Amino acid sequence: MKKVAIIMGSDSDLPIVEKGVNVLKEFGVPFEVHVYSAHRTPEEAGVFASSAKQNGFGVIIAAAGMAAHLAGALAARTTLPVIGIPCKSSALDGMDALLSTVQMPTGVPVATVAINGAGNAALLAIQMLALSDEDLAKKLEDKKAQDRVKALEKDAKVFANFN
Repeated sequence: MKKVAIIMGSDSDLPIVEKGVNVLKEFGVPFEVHVYSAHRTPEEAGVFASSAKQNGFGVIIAAAGMAAHLAGALAARTTLPVIGIPCKSSALDGMDALLSTVQMPTGVPVATVAINGAGNAALLAIQMLALSDEDLAKKLEDKKAQDRVKALEKDAKVFANFN
């Protein structure tokens, strides 16, 4: 199975990233987590991205706040899919990161999830890997079925309380 790379611009993003790590663990998907900055360690970030495919990665997740250039900087150096997680900051509640992550130029696509959406980023990475992994695809189908049952149980409780 291909690995998922999770790159964060700062270790202050770790509480957000951990939610995605937990999803990958739940599905048994191998991963690596690193701190590389588009601004402070651009050479290391670039080398990682340009060698990721040869090093067994299938998807890169990039988490960054404020200017949030990390996902785009990584995407510019690889043909692997890159998923950006815009992280909430104190200044603009993450809108700055969201817009920076989603506004990529033609030719440098970055799939973008919600602000602090590491869980969905991990699920999207798993869906990408599941295109060529039937066992992983089955795990996703099972999770969706379990989520459906949980939602219907909640509906039944609410219906019983109010109708």
